[in-house]
Amino acid sequence: MLLLKTIAETWNACERMRTAGKTLGLVPTMGALHQGHLSLVRAAQASCDAVAVSIFVNPTQFGPKEDFAGYPRSLEQDCRTLEAAGVDLVFTPSAAEMYPNGASTFVEVAGLSDRLDGASRPGHFRGVATVVAKLLHIFAPERAFFGQKDAAQIAVLGKMVRDLQFPVRLEVCPTVREPDGLALSSRNSYLSDEQRRQALVLYRALLAVQQQLHGGEHDPGKLIAAAMRILDEEPAVRVDYFSIVDPETLEDVLDVRPGAALVAVAALVGATRLIDNLPL
Repeated sequence: MLLLKTIAETWNACERMRTAGKTLGLVPTMGALHQGHLSLVRAAQASCDAVAVSIFVNPTQFGPKEDFAGYPRSLEQDCRTLEAAGVDLVFTPSAAEMYPNGASTFVEVAGLSDRLDGASRPGHFRGVATVVAKLLHIFAPERAFFGQKDAAQIAVLGKMVRDLQFPVRLEVCPTVREPDGLALSSRNSYLSDEQRRQALVLYRALLAVQQQLHGGEHDPGKLIAAAMRILDEEPAVRVDYFSIVDPETLEDVLDVRPGAALVAVAALVGATRLIDNLPL
C-alpha cells in the first residue's frame, strides 16, 4: 500500500495506474475509520481495479465553535486497517498541502448549500464542495464512493459534479448501522453509554415516518408530527431539524411518495451533533 502525503506524488501515482489501464475508485474520508468506511472500500474494490482512500480532517467545513480540534484522529490505526483491507493508496495531506498560504478560491453550490445541515452550519457545504473538488482533481477517479448517511452532502456534490462536468460517477452506498439501528459515525465515540441509548431515538423517528407512509399517510406535516412524538420520548435530545425533502434539491416535499423523498434528521445528543436519514 502506498502512503502518500503530497499532491504531486499522489497525482503521479494515480497517473501511473491510469497508464497501466487500471480504473480508480476514490473513498474520501476524515479518518477515525469504522465499518461504514470499510463498506465503501469494499464497494470500490468490487467495481474498480485500484482503490485510493484520502484521510483529511478538512478545516474549511467546520464552523468556529465546532469540533475541528477535537475531531477523532487515529491515523496510524486507520492506515493499518486500510492496508489489511487491501487498499492500494492512502493520501494523508496536511492542511497546508491542501490549502497553501494565500489560497482564497472556494467552490459553492448555491441554494443547496443552505439547506438541512447548511442552514445550521453556514459555510459547511462550501468547505465540503471545495475539498472534494480538490480531491477529484488530484485523483481523477472513475468513481467516488460516499455513504447514504451523508445524504445532504451527496446532493450538494452531485450538483457540483454535474455543473462543473467532472468526469466521475458518484456511487452512494447504504448506511451501515449497529444491530440496534444506530448509524455508524466517527462522532459516536463522543457518546457516553446513556447518550448512546438516547441517540437511538433518531432511527426510531425515521422508522415511524416510513411505517406511516407504508400505511398510506402522505401528508408531510402529519408524518413529521408522528416522528416528533417519538423524539419527545428523549427530552435530552435536542432536534436541529427533522425534514422530508426531495433527495436531489433538498427542498421540502408537499406530498410524500415512495421513491421520491428523503426523511432526514439532525440532533444534539449531549454536545454531539448526529445526523441520520432514510430514503423513502
